[in-house]
Amino acid sequence: MDYHDKEWGVPCYDSRELFELINLEGAQAGLSWITILNKRENYRRLFSGFEPSKLARFNQKKLDKLVLDPGIVRHKGKIAAVISNAKIYLEMEKNDEPFADFLWQFVDYKPRNNNHKSMKTVPSKTAESDAMCKALKKRGFKFVGSTICYAFMQASGMVNDHMVSCPSHANVEALVKKLKRPKHWPR
Repeated sequence: MDYHDKEWGVPCYDSRELFELINLEGAQAGLSWITILNKRENYRRLFSGFEPSKLARFNQKKLDKLVLDPGIVRHKGKIAAVISNAKIYLEMEKNDEPFADFLWQFVDYKPRNNNHKSMKTVPSKTAESDAMCKALKKRGFKFVGSTICYAFMQASGMVNDHMVSCPSHANVEALVKKLKRPKHWPR
């Protein structure tokens, strides 16, 4: 409940936090979000706070150790993806391409406020999540399918998919007006 009320759907403009979130969404593939949410602190501890410069130095020995830890999802491919994704993230940053800028371009740098009255109208993916998925995969990111990208867009506040009947819908809508987006983004 706390995650829903205070985090889910709130726009995030921080590259490192977005990196964490997209990797957690990838870990969730095939599982329920509550499974990952319950393991989030373990992920943060074991994955060096999702600090890409630290993750990029993880080696095979570290990967083999992580696969044995019951505090996270012990899927070798998902764990390896985080390490690989960190290296790509660092390359983007080195080339003066902030991760947040790259991701937010898919919604024209502005949160989308949807007005769903029923869960039946909430999509599992969109043209924007398809484009994000394709662009991330082209760069070499793993576990970033279109459905994962849309769940990420919802969680990171790129889209407000709280039901209009949910108090968080109006709260997020009001918060968007107060948040300061990066100055270099188009207005």
